[in-house]
Amino acid sequence: MVIALPPATVPPNAVIPTHVVSHSTPAPHGWTNYTVRSGDTLIGLAATFRTTPRTLAARNGISDARRLWAGSTIQVPARARAAAKAAPRATARRLGTHTVRAGETLSDIAARYRTTVPAIAKASGISPRSFIFPGQKLRLSTAAAPARATAKSAAAAKSRGTAYRVRNGDTLLGIAARHGRTVSALVKANRLRGTTIYAGQRLVIPGTPARKSAPKTLPNTFAGRTYPDKIVRNAARNRAILAKRSVPTRAQTKKLIASTARRHGVDPRLALAISMQESGWNQRQVSVANAVGIMQVIPSGGEWASSLIGRKLDLLDPEDNVTAGVVMLRALTRMAASEDQAIAGYYQGLASVRSRGMFTDTRAYVANIKALKGRM
Repeated sequence: MVIALPPATVPPNAVIPTHVVSHSTPAPHGWTNYTVRSGDTLIGLAATFRTTPRTLAARNGISDARRLWAGSTIQVPARARAAAKAAPRATARRLGTHTVRAGETLSDIAARYRTTVPAIAKASGISPRSFIFPGQKLRLSTAAAPARATAKSAAAAKSRGTAYRVRNGDTLLGIAARHGRTVSALVKANRLRGTTIYAGQRLVIPGTPARKSAPKTLPNTFAGRTYPDKIVRNAARNRAILAKRSVPTRAQTKKLIASTARRHGVDPRLALAISMQESGWNQRQVSVANAVGIMQVIPSGGEWASSLIGRKLDLLDPEDNVTAGVVMLRALTRMAASEDQAIAGYYQGLASVRSRGMFTDTRAYVANIKALKGRM
């Protein structure tokens, strides 16, 4: 979240409300340790363990959800042993291995072998949202739940609501907003572990929630920062517009970012790393602070980028959104004393970095961007 000019962005996980789940007793069965995996988010873990992001943050001393890094250990509510014992175990059938080819995605590979992205990710020891690259070896398997449990789940799903097939570019937040539901309601109805979804996946949209549980206002607070109603309404409007538009696939988005960065003299790996961290290469991401699209650019950032390039940029257009983020990054790398300071400026604001130094979460952001850059 940028707090001083030049403007930058708010990360995608900032769009999630902190009150999607409410419990009077946050951990009725006590607490247990959990190792954070790549792709985990505070909102996803809260939905999985039936608590709130705010409760998890307070328990673990997390002041900002962006400090949730793979490999770290946090405490989450323990589950009842009886429930854990009663959960049916799925069996897996090994399909062999696959060598990734240029342009392929996990969704493409899953469809080809008639399996699922989570099944491939679990067998290969990666996150369903992991970046894959040509030449990489993936282990393939397909999970098959016991027939009785599957039939029961199908019957339960039918009674809970209507079916929806995930399309390229969809996010759980976008689907929830489109159907007037909450992220936690979708997670619960589909028994998801976290908020990661993939193209082709079938979801159940739960029935209309009771009137008394419907939120009276749009979520406007995240990590202790409250945003004005006008900004929140504009963000909701942009989210609704993008939900109805066609957006590029992740593979197309990656090519667009790289080519735009090269055209403007920016290291493509740096632009790819920042956009991956900010939105997961997803044009439909819009934060509660109205940070829009692939590069998560706020309106004032778009105005700055427009002045830098000499024409009006439309942040709802994928090409203009990438252009805005790239020219902002170009300006920051030219003004900053180092690449680290430029990255920090994209997150915190260069003026703030210069006058106040990097905040703790800014240093973590910089480290994560550099790690991602090394994988591009």
